[in-house]
Amino acid sequence: MSQNCVVKRVLGIDPGSRVTGYGIVEETQGKLISIVYGAWQLSGKEFSDRLKEIYYNIEQLISEYKPTEVAIEALFFAKNAMSSIKLGQARGAAMTAVANQNLKVFEYSPAQVKQAVVGYGRADKEQVQKMVFLLLGLQGQAKVDATDALAVAICHLNSMKFRQVSERYDRIPTR
Repeated sequence: MSQNCVVKRVLGIDPGSRVTGYGIVEETQGKLISIVYGAWQLSGKEFSDRLKEIYYNIEQLISEYKPTEVAIEALFFAKNAMSSIKLGQARGAAMTAVANQNLKVFEYSPAQVKQAVVGYGRADKEQVQKMVFLLLGLQGQAKVDATDALAVAICHLNSMKFRQVSERYDRIPTR
């Protein structure tokens, strides 16, 4: 591999208070590769134990796979206020684990993720899952939480490319 080739490895997180999805996508020479993905079925009976599990699992994942950046799905407001609060706390546990590893967290709304992966901000979960499998060349099945996490990582990689192009365009002098 040439020294000019920048490899980005992004950990995508789909936080949840019962199930948290994760996926690491690497971009090498313009190609997206899935490194690892899955979903943790949180076993703690007490909510605080589940938050601790999220924190520990993300810390272990970062330590083992060494992502360069982390992307997480932004908080959306559920109909049930208590569900929103618990989701926010799950996100907080994940973000704290990331911050303690000195990595920056990028947040994307569900609509941004769907737009970046499917091209339509109101796509359903099945459409997102199919596109994730297509983009990464995956076979078989995966939990929706895992493919949602992969989608967040893909969204971040696509967004970073767009930002780089925009920055270059902004630097071009106009007449």
